[in-house]
Amino acid sequence: MTITSPQVTGAEEMISARLERLPLSRWHIKARVIVGAVTFFDGFDQLMIAYSLPVLVPKWNLTASGIAWVIAIGGIGMLLGALGGGWLADRVGRLHVIVVSLVIYAIMSFAMGWTDSLEWFLIFRFIQGVGLGAEVPIAASYIGEITKAHKRGRFVLMYEVIFPIGLVASAIVSSWVVPNLGYKVLFMMGAAPIVLAPLLWRLPESPRWLASRGRMEEAEASMRRIETAVIDQFGEPLPEAKPLGIGSAGGGRSTFSDLFKGIYLRRTLMLSAAWLTAYFVNYGIASWLPTLFTKVFKVDVSTALHYSIVTSVAGLIGCIIVALMIDHAGRRVCIAGGLMMSSILLFLLAGFGTGSAVNVLFWAAGSALFIFAVNMALYVYTAELYPTRMRAMGCAFGGASGRLGIILGPLVVGQVLQHTDNSLVWVFGVFAVVALIGAVAVGLFAVETKEKTLEEINQ
Repeated sequence: MTITSPQVTGAEEMISARLERLPLSRWHIKARVIVGAVTFFDGFDQLMIAYSLPVLVPKWNLTASGIAWVIAIGGIGMLLGALGGGWLADRVGRLHVIVVSLVIYAIMSFAMGWTDSLEWFLIFRFIQGVGLGAEVPIAASYIGEITKAHKRGRFVLMYEVIFPIGLVASAIVSSWVVPNLGYKVLFMMGAAPIVLAPLLWRLPESPRWLASRGRMEEAEASMRRIETAVIDQFGEPLPEAKPLGIGSAGGGRSTFSDLFKGIYLRRTLMLSAAWLTAYFVNYGIASWLPTLFTKVFKVDVSTALHYSIVTSVAGLIGCIIVALMIDHAGRRVCIAGGLMMSSILLFLLAGFGTGSAVNVLFWAAGSALFIFAVNMALYVYTAELYPTRMRAMGCAFGGASGRLGIILGPLVVGQVLQHTDNSLVWVFGVFAVVALIGAVAVGLFAVETKEKTLEEINQ
């Protein structure tokens, strides 16, 4: 690993100091909205497969195992996209990778709606997953790097709330489009975010990332663009930037092996457990619920999709709550507590709630409120636990662990449904145990980061 010179390290620290003394401005909101709009469509696209399955199952005569693989193939693409995108973003820049990944998943969404072939549908879904997997963790890195320490959790999570809004919009739109216009139109709508690419190109690259790479002239230019926008809004000079007095965590190149060295080993293992368990539960339930309603409880497609709206809205409420409280309660309490509450509700669902579709909906919505909040909190928390030189890789590895959960959750549901009696009891019981494991891992090994600068956390 190459370490920057003392002169570059000092300049890098001053870039961070200049970002930390900026007041919240229209520029920050604009950046959050533009990057957040990408995340909105990401959320919109991600669960379209779940809302299309009640139609796709009879179209291709899919078994429980086949359904699981249709869901999981996208997760495999997301896992590879997260790892590759994170590695690339720490080398060529945050915004370049976000734009490329956006274009990939937009084109593949359209292609999924174009084909009638199951084989081509799976290929396009895999490639779409690569784009989806790369974009979200890198976007979280970018937003985290332009934000100061004070109330960073709320600022970042109010951006991240746009993702569950996309999930809710997907549920609402799907409930009308799929029965009336067909699943093809729904997937073709997933190409819409490509119009955001020009707006992303106009944003300045992360000054923190540029400085961490020793590209100080570009970091200075990017920083001046942001400062000029803030000065133009408030009409007065900015306060003098004072050195943070904490140095730098080191610049230069990093590799994935650095995620498992020193203080980062414990952080990486803890985050991997949190991401995997949270997404195992979230995606396993969310992707299967519409199909469970139609196959197990014989609910019609339109009603099943309307039920899914309730679960998505509950998750959105959980995300808003955690955004408002995370800077007060702290990351550790919010994440571990959310996983624990989700586990308790899933145990109750397994024990008492599998007798009817309405009961499943009630308990699943309660669990979604907490598990969605955990998923959102993990984005801000993961971006805080690594220095700039390896932040995108850290977020990507966490995201990849989540994508592994996205792969395993649906596959486990398929196997349980196919091979057990009282299968719903077992399905939700497994989810409850997995959420409990995540809660214990975070409760025992998480470190608190609220109200600390990114540089201070990574000393």
